[in-house]
Amino acid sequence: MFLVDSHCHLNLLGLESQQEIANVIARAEKSGVRFFLNVCVDLLGFPAVLKTAEAFPSVAASVGLHPNEQAETIDTDTLMKLAQHKKVVAIGETGLDYYRSTGDLHWQHERFRMHIRVAKALQLPLIVHTRAAKEDTLRIMREENAEDVGGVMHCFSEDWETAKAALDLNFYISLSGVVTFKNAITTQLVAKEVPIDRLLIETDSPYLAPHPHRGKPNEPAYISLTAAYMASLRNMALDDFAVHTTNNFFTLFKGAVRPYV
Repeated sequence: MFLVDSHCHLNLLGLESQQEIANVIARAEKSGVRFFLNVCVDLLGFPAVLKTAEAFPSVAASVGLHPNEQAETIDTDTLMKLAQHKKVVAIGETGLDYYRSTGDLHWQHERFRMHIRVAKALQLPLIVHTRAAKEDTLRIMREENAEDVGGVMHCFSEDWETAKAALDLNFYISLSGVVTFKNAITTQLVAKEVPIDRLLIETDSPYLAPHPHRGKPNEPAYISLTAAYMASLRNMALDDFAVHTTNNFFTLFKGAVRPYV
């Protein structure tokens, strides 16, 4: 079995060395996880994200500034320069978050637009975070023609109407371990409805561990639990589900080098 963790934060696991990260990757490989997208959330952390991607052939990186990271700023030239490293396969995560940020959030809008414009200039897919901001997120994506490059709505937890709107904008839908929670009825409905050729899975490690590890630190090995749950929801064989979601990942993130295993 070949699974991909399409969104994890290996450098936020609190590990002290690349050897400890290697141990995390080895545990994941025993569960069938063969590739990892190590996602950037702030520029201060980007060198560590990139170092991990450079150290492991099965790890790719993104670059971007999370919408809640108000203390840091980024400009177009800097993002363009950082994104041209051969291990960087996506722009993000970026987007809007009205749950943790309050007040005048015009700065989030402008930053999101800038990320979209850089992604279009470099022809890299976007990793979009949206929380309590679905209307503005979709509006800005439409206004900036984000469909020209597409991307993924990561850790998706909105309703099917929102998912359908994102799909219409050339985006994939990625679901995390949240889908395994008993009360995640809306997410489970989305998991059944998304076309199989537009579906991704992720851990968002170290956050949102799936059942039965809910509330504990998450790691990429647990993506196999999410995959098994979603395959069951869709009445699919796990191996078939793994083939589809893995192929989807490498179709979207064209810069990721698929290992021969």
